[in-house]
Order: sequence, then C-alpha cells, then structure tokens
Amino acid sequence: MHTLNIITGGKKLSEASRAVIMLHGRGGTARDILSLAGYLNIADAALLAPQATNHTWYPYSFIAPVQENEPWLSSAIDMVKQTVNTALEAGITTENIYFLGFSQGACLTLEYIARHAQRYGGAAAFTGGLIGDQLYTGNYQGDFKQTPVFIGTSDPDFHVPVERVHATTALLTQMHADVTEKVYPNMGHTISEDEITLANRLVFDRQQ
Repeated sequence: MHTLNIITGGKKLSEASRAVIMLHGRGGTARDILSLAGYLNIADAALLAPQATNHTWYPYSFIAPVQENEPWLSSAIDMVKQTVNTALEAGITTENIYFLGFSQGACLTLEYIARHAQRYGGAAAFTGGLIGDQLYTGNYQGDFKQTPVFIGTSDPDFHVPVERVHATTALLTQMHADVTEKVYPNMGHTISEDEITLANRLVFDRQQ
C-alpha cells in the first residue's frame, strides 16, 4: 500500500497562513504537481504533495468497479487524510486548507473532499470526477458550506467522460459546495492557462 511521503514546497507550515494539498496524476510525481505553484496565487501557503507508490494512486480507471481499485484506493484516500492531518496538527484550520489535483489526482481530490465535506478553503480539480463505476452516494457526507470548487475538463477526454464531471458537479452542489465547472472543447488531457486563471480567481484568491 501507499507509504506517506509528503514532498513540501512554499512556506514552512509553522509560518504559513494556509496549506495547499496537491495531488499528482498517474505516472506523475509530487514534484511535478508542485511545479504548478509558480502559476498559482499561493505564495503565502505551505504546499504539501504526497507521493503515490509507483506513481499511481490506484491501478485501474477511476470509473472501473471500485473493488478493482482496492485496496489501493482506500490507501490513497488515507494518504490524503494523513496529509490533511499534518496541516491541522501544525495549526492550519480546515477553512484554510485547499486542494488541487490533476487527472487521477483530481479524481482523488474530489473523492476525498466529498467523503469529508466541510468548509475548506477551496479545491481545484483539473480533469477529474468522483470515483466508481457509478456514484456511490452513501460514501459522501457533510456540508461544504459554500466551499469554492473549480472543475475544468476537456470534451472529449480519453480518461474522464464529461458525463461524470457533470454528475460530480451536481452532487457537490447538492452538498452545498460553490462549484464552477468549465468544459473546454477538444482541449486534450492537460491543464490550460484559462483553467489556471479561473482556479486563481475562484479558489485561491478567495482567502478566508
């Protein structure tokens, strides 16, 4: 299973006013996702990027039957929880914890926050959706209390069906998240400059 290995960037936790938990995609690294920090308005934040074992959070597609991705999926969710706890133990309040993920990391970001909904600083998910062959709504509980969430994706995207993105937006909205979804025609499996701009404006610039 995954072993907690958090690569850090930005300010020291003891000196930061907020923390951003950054989750890399399949085949990526924590350092890859940390490199996005230079484009985001998070200079005041401690950056916490856990590294997935073998560069993969779970083995199969995020829309495969859940059991096919176990026990890796549960272990990945626990890694995010431990990373959140690292920030909390350093005195960062939940309202000042932010999330960012790309692709598989975006799916994991959305799955984690939906399972632990409360008022966070915000979340940006670049090409992702809630995990499972269907939405297992019994897994999701809590109230986001208008936490800002940005979800950007391409249509089509080889890995992430746009229908799942729409369903994810609907569910998070029902849980009182302030969700902005933007679908980019034929963007490809990447992060666009426009997504970065929107993530900054809608999520990272809206400090508590």
